[in-house]
Amino acid sequence: MTIRCEIISQDRTVFQGDVDIVVLPGAAGEMGILPHHAPVLAILKYGVIRIRRQGREELFTVAGGIAEVQPDIVTILADAAENIEEIDIVRAKAAKKRAEEALANTKPEDQDTYLLMEAALRRSNLRLDAVRRYRRAGAPITEQDESM
Repeated sequence: MTIRCEIISQDRTVFQGDVDIVVLPGAAGEMGILPHHAPVLAILKYGVIRIRRQGREELFTVAGGIAEVQPDIVTILADAAENIEEIDIVRAKAAKKRAEEALANTKPEDQDTYLLMEAALRRSNLRLDAVRRYRRAGAPITEQDESM
């Protein structure tokens, strides 16, 4: 028995398919969703979504959003989401560096810009941490990547 799962970010559909289980980083804690789950609306925090189907696990970073759970479908509307296997480490490092520099040069009084740069830094750190922790052996991390 499976449950349909859709992960949708602001610019694309990141994942769509039938799965055995979805594990979400909910604001109140990690939650596992199986087929025929009771309806739930959950706020997502920054973290990793784990999906298992046919004995294989797929991992996605999520930078906030909401998840609507129905007995036969989980719809995740993410502020930003990405398959961990697709993360470009060089781009993630460059984004982290840009965010750190922008934060250093932004006055806390400019609250909107400061919060945007802080969120960009959190996303970059999430992506780099996810690669470091979860990237499969089929996509090895080089020595250069280890210095993340």
